[in-house]
Amino acid sequence: MTSIKTIRHKKNTSGYAMLELLFYISLFVFLSVVVVNSMITMTRALKETAIERDLAEGREIMEKISRAIRQAESINALSGSSLELNTKDESGADQTLKFSLLSSDIQFLANDILVGNLNSADIEITSLNFSQVVAQKSEAVRVALTVHSSEDASPRSADFYDTVVLRGGY
Repeated sequence: MTSIKTIRHKKNTSGYAMLELLFYISLFVFLSVVVVNSMITMTRALKETAIERDLAEGREIMEKISRAIRQAESINALSGSSLELNTKDESGADQTLKFSLLSSDIQFLANDILVGNLNSADIEITSLNFSQVVAQKSEAVRVALTVHSSEDASPRSADFYDTVVLRGGY
């Protein structure tokens, strides 16, 4: 009798073991889906953060250009995507600063020597436009800048505008 009871007990427990196995497999699948979904969401958020950081770099570029215009004595040359300013360096010596759009980079030159690009390799400058504003007693430059992140597959871009009065033109 004991052996028949043991066989019946084994049959009952093997049925429970199968249910437990199915439960654990379904729990594992559910948790795996949640983890994979979280990883995909985090990857997208990280990419979006990088794109936003790249587009925000346009503000820094605009600030550098605006600061140089604000400190300039006069405009030496101005065309659509190029601006050359007459200014003074830290020691008070005459200096020319030039901003020009070349391909998708803004080049910065001091006394006709290339200092470097204002933008990093991660962003593309799609548009840079300088225009002169002359009033009776002042002179200003209107700057329009459009940047696009090279990491962004969509046609999203950021536009920046500023009008800056030259030194002594207040």
